[in-house]
Amino acid sequence: MGKNSIKTSKSAAKRFKITGKGKIKFHRAGKSHLLAKKNQRRKRSLRVAALVSKSDARRVGRALAIR
Repeated sequence: MGKNSIKTSKSAAKRFKITGKGKIKFHRAGKSHLLAKKNQRRKRSLRVAALVSKSDARRVGRALAIR
């Protein structure tokens, strides 16, 4: 490894994916347990993936060794 290479954080690599346009995609938390008290609309919205905000994208990108 050269002195300028950055290692990918393996924990971040399992949680985030890069879209075709280079944005960072993730799945929201809160869909694993205690689902009886959450209404159907809330659970349905937790199903879909979301994009990381611009303010967090730089930090997540560094963990993924892409930015």
